[in-house]
Parts: sequence; C-alpha cells; structure tokens
Amino acid sequence: MKEHLEQLKTQALEALEKAASNEELESLRIRLLGKKGELTAILKQMGKLPAEERPIMGQAANNVRAAIEQRLEQCKEKLQVAALNAKLASEALDVTVPGKPVRMGHRHPMNVSLEELKNIFIGMGFAVDEGNEIELSTYNFDRLNTDEGHPAREWTDTFYLDENSETLLRTHTSPMEPRIMESHELPIRYIVPGRCYRKDEVDATHSPMFHQMEGLVVDKNITFADLKGALHNMAVQLYGPGTVTRFRPHHFPFTEPSCEMDVQCHKCGGKGCPTCKGEGWIELLGAGVCNPLVLKASGIDPDKYSGWAFGMGLERAALQKFKIDDLRLIFENDVRFLEQFD
Repeated sequence: MKEHLEQLKTQALEALEKAASNEELESLRIRLLGKKGELTAILKQMGKLPAEERPIMGQAANNVRAAIEQRLEQCKEKLQVAALNAKLASEALDVTVPGKPVRMGHRHPMNVSLEELKNIFIGMGFAVDEGNEIELSTYNFDRLNTDEGHPAREWTDTFYLDENSETLLRTHTSPMEPRIMESHELPIRYIVPGRCYRKDEVDATHSPMFHQMEGLVVDKNITFADLKGALHNMAVQLYGPGTVTRFRPHHFPFTEPSCEMDVQCHKCGGKGCPTCKGEGWIELLGAGVCNPLVLKASGIDPDKYSGWAFGMGLERAALQKFKIDDLRLIFENDVRFLEQFD
C-alpha cells in the first residue's frame, strides 16, 4: 500500500503541473481526492492491514493528501497569475500614442438667432424673463381678451391637460404679458422667449412644437410709431442693412390696433417662390398696441399708460437669417445640416 501511495503522489503531482486551466485542475481534484477518487480507493484497503500498520499507513495517506492539496493550490495561483498577465498584456495602453482630437460641436441656428435677438433687445433697454410652458386658460385666453367661443380655444387647436379646459400647454408666449404686468413695476420693457404648442400639422413652415419670443412695453405716451421703429430696427440689426419690412393690418384680441410684420423673402428677393408661397414676403411676427382691456385687467390705468407688444416665431427668424427653406431641418438634428453653422 505504501508503494501505491507514493506512486499516486508522483503521478498526481505531475498531472497537476501539466493542467492548463482551472477546469482541468477541478477534474483532477475530483479524480484524485473525491469520494470515489483514487486516494479513497486505496484507503478502503486499510481494513486488510494488520492493526499495528494502520496508523502508519493512515499518516502516509494524510501526507499524500496534503501534498496533492498544496500542489493544487499552487497550480491555481499560477494559473490566476498567468491569466492576469495575459489580460494586462491584451489591455495595455501605449500612453505615448497621440490622443484622438476632440470634435467641436456647432451652435444650433435656433440658439444663434435667439442669442442675437436677446442682445438686440437688451441693447434697446429690455430685460429678459421666462415663462411656464404649462399655463392656465385664464392667462392664455381670458386675460388676453380671448373669450369663450374663439377658435383658438377649441380642443382641435390646443393641447389641454384636463377635461375642464383649465390647464394647457401654452399656445403662445403672450400669457406672460398679464403675468408681467401684474408682478412688475412700471415702466415695463421685457422680452420672453420660450416653447409653445399647437395642433399644427408638420410641414415646411409649421410644427406642433415651436418657439416664440414675446415682447412687451408699457409706459406713458407709447404709440404705434414706437412699435414700428423698434421692430424695424430689430429686423435691420438681425438681417443686415437693406432689410425690407412691411406692416399689414391684422386682428389680435389683446392688441388694438394690431398688425403683422413681414420680411422680404430671402429665397426669391420678393419675386415669389415656394418658400414664401408665392407672396414674396415671410410673416415674421404679430404685434400691436396693448388693448386697454388687457391693461385694465392687470391693474394698469389705460388713461395714464399705454404700450405695445409682439409675438415672434423664432424658427421663422432663423429660417430667414440662415436662408433655410424648410422648418423641419431645424428639428431633425442632422449633423450634416448643423455643421454648416458656427
């Protein structure tokens, strides 16, 4: 039996040294030391030995088991070290290799136009405010002299957020007019840019989500001439010398008199094309002198104060400035398109 134990020890240590993976080591462990392993088979023959030899053989068997288990742990550690070294070698980084250049982004044409418009109006003495996109019907319609029955208040035109039509995604930035008038001291000179929402079909000039900039001036002795001078000056600063504008009579419930300001089409120079729908002009904004009813509802005496306001589509301003002929390009985030702008 002693010879069998020594032979098992020698063969086991050699086999463990040749193992190339943890799976092979585990298989050898089971074969050598498992319940049905080779060492167990030898120990089962202990009962045939004389009583005086059993302790000696038992000690010898324990020595063999200890030697095999020790070599097994050593081989596991060796395989772990080898695996770690291989992983480090495969994942090594050459720190002397030049890094990839950082690709700079481009400002979106909408942001370019917005920042330029802000600077223009700040230069004319306006402050900038922000409004909430979820609005009350009271401010979106009633405080702007837009009574029940007006088409803009229909569910087919407006994104309402409750069954009672009390809250909605604002349809324009104009609700900030009464909010500013009731919370700021006179005189007032503010612009308010932000997102608006209407149930419009997507095409080259319309989108259900769009951006507007509201402007409001309230002071003593404000006239329609002040409105025309300020807005024409804004267009010239935005589009450059020689910019042609026109003012057309229009109707808005919250201004009286009201107008729309157009800019001559950048695509055809006023001759008529698909971009301007053959008219030669592109509508840029709606404006007018503040309706006395709106001033009075905000606690301002219309006999002492007057004002003017405008609502401007920022997408249209960007289209005109950068000579873009399709509004959808603004929202598609095509990098090839955006890379054209600084």
